[in-house]
Amino acid sequence: MTGLRHSWLAVLVACTTHSIPAVRFVNAPPVLAVNDRLDVPAQPEEREFFHDTYHYDGVFQRRLTRALELPRAQRARGVNALDEVPDSTWFTNRIGHRDLTPEQVRLGPLTTDSPELHKPWTIRSTKIGGTTIGFIIKDARGVKYLLKFDGREFPEVETGMHVIVNRLLWACGYNVPEDEIVYFRREDLVVAPDAVIKKPYGGDKGKLTDAEVDRELALVEHTADGQIRALASRWLDGKPLGGHPAEGVRGDDPNDLIPHQLRRDLRGAYSIFSWLDHVDVQEGNFLDMWTKDPATPNRHYVIHYMIDFGKSLGAMASIGFDLRRGHTYLIDLADMMKTFVTAGTIDRSWEHRAVPALPGVALFDAESYDPGSWHPDSPAYVPFLTADHIDKYWGATIVARFTPDQIRAAVDAARLSDPRSAAYLTKTLIARQHATALYWFARTNPLARISVESNALCFDDLPITTGFANVADTTRYTVTTYDDRARRLGSPMTFPAARSGRTCSPPLALSGATADYTIVRVDTIRSGKREPLYVHVARDTSATPRVIGIWRP
Repeated sequence: MTGLRHSWLAVLVACTTHSIPAVRFVNAPPVLAVNDRLDVPAQPEEREFFHDTYHYDGVFQRRLTRALELPRAQRARGVNALDEVPDSTWFTNRIGHRDLTPEQVRLGPLTTDSPELHKPWTIRSTKIGGTTIGFIIKDARGVKYLLKFDGREFPEVETGMHVIVNRLLWACGYNVPEDEIVYFRREDLVVAPDAVIKKPYGGDKGKLTDAEVDRELALVEHTADGQIRALASRWLDGKPLGGHPAEGVRGDDPNDLIPHQLRRDLRGAYSIFSWLDHVDVQEGNFLDMWTKDPATPNRHYVIHYMIDFGKSLGAMASIGFDLRRGHTYLIDLADMMKTFVTAGTIDRSWEHRAVPALPGVALFDAESYDPGSWHPDSPAYVPFLTADHIDKYWGATIVARFTPDQIRAAVDAARLSDPRSAAYLTKTLIARQHATALYWFARTNPLARISVESNALCFDDLPITTGFANVADTTRYTVTTYDDRARRLGSPMTFPAARSGRTCSPPLALSGATADYTIVRVDTIRSGKREPLYVHVARDTSATPRVIGIWRP
C-alpha cells in the first residue's frame, strides 16, 4: 500500500512539474532590434507574380500537398524573450512604443511636401498591372509618383480606403509607401513626348497621347468644379523585387533567415487585416525593394513593404458586388459543403449586409464582423494558415493601442467630402477594434507591461486598461513561483484586479537557487476560465529582480 501511495505521489509531482514550461531565457535585456541590414551586394532576383497560378496553388494544389505533408504546428519565430517582435526591415515598433500624435498618424509615412504644391505633372507612362486607370508621373521637382483613380461608380472609395489603411498599417509598424490624396485639373498634366502605354504585365504597347489621356480621365469621377481626385503614391527607393514568397525565404537574400510562414509579424497581421477588412492578401500586394543604405550608399539590403489597400474597408465587397467578402474565401470548399448539406436554410453571417448611403463608404460594418472567422479572399497566404492564437493576440494588442483620436486622424487623411462618411468609418473602425481585441484577449492571458517592482509582479490587464470590457470586479489572479528546477516556492497567492487594470501582486517568494532564477505562473481567472502565463525572473548585476522572459502557453 505504501509503494502504491508513493507511485501516485510520483505521478502527481511529474504532472505538476510538467505544467511548468521547459523554457529558459538568458539573463539579459530583450532584443529590441535585429540587424538584418547586412550588405547584399548583388541585387536579388525579381520574383514574377502569376495571379492565376498563385491562387490555384493556394486554393487547390499547394493546400492539398501541405495537408499530405502533415505539418506540425510551430510557434512563431522572430520574437524576443518578452514575446514581442523586434524592429527589422519587416516591422518597426511604433504605436504603443513611442508617442504618436493624431497628426503624426494622419501624415503616416509622408516625408515630403504634397505633389499638389509642385505642378505641373509630367506623365511618363500608364501604370503597369492592376485593373484600374493610372499614370506614372513626375512632379515639378522631379519626384516620381504613381497616380490611381476612383471609378465613377464608387467615388472616393478606393482612394479613400487605401489611404486610411495605409496610415493605420504604418502606425502598426509595417513599411508602406508614401501615399496621399491629391486633387488636380486636366491642365495640370503634361504628356511627355516619349510617354508610352504599358502592357498589363510590362513592356511598351505604344505611344501615349493627349487624346488617350483624355479618354482615360473621362472614365473617372470629377468634382463639381472640374477637379479630379487621385491617389498619389511616391515611387519607392531602390530596385523592385516583387512580393515575398508566402512560405520559405528568398534564397538570394542572406538577411532573410526566418521562413515567412513562421514570422510573427506576418502571422500576427491576420488580426490587423481582419480589423481593416483587408481581404486582398496576395503576393502581388507585397513588394520587396533592394535599397541603398542612407548612411552608407555602397551598402544594400532588402526592405519589405505592404502595398495596394484600395480594396480594404469593404471596398472589395462593394466593387465586386459580393456580400461574402471577408466572411468566406472566394472559392471556399468548406462553405460550399455547408451550404449543400443545409440546403441553404441556415442564415449566413453575410446575407443581410448593406452599404451605407454615404459617399466614400463601402460595405464595411461591425455588426456582421466575427474576428475569429474572418477570411481574406484566398487561402494562398500561408502565414495566415500557420498563425496560432498567440500570433493573433499579438496583432490584437497593436489594434487595441489606437485611441479614437488617432483612428479619426487616419480617416481624415482620406479627405472625404462628406463629414458623415468620416464619422461612420471612425465609428465602425472603433467598434471593430473593440471586437478584435476582446476576441483574442479572451483566448490567452492578456497581461502586458509586466515588471517586478519591490518584489511584486505588476502588470496591465488589457481588457480592463483599454476600457473595452467592464470586468475588473469579476477578475482574480493567482500567482505561484517556482525555482529553476520547477520546484514550488511558497504557497499560491490569490488577489483581485485593480479597477484601473494595473495590478501588483503581494511580494513574491523568489528563488535563492542557482542564478536566482524564478518562474512565476500567473493565472487570470475570469468568466469561469483560468488562463496561465509564465513570467521568468532573474536578478541583474545589482541583485534587483527583473523580468527576462515571458511564455504564453
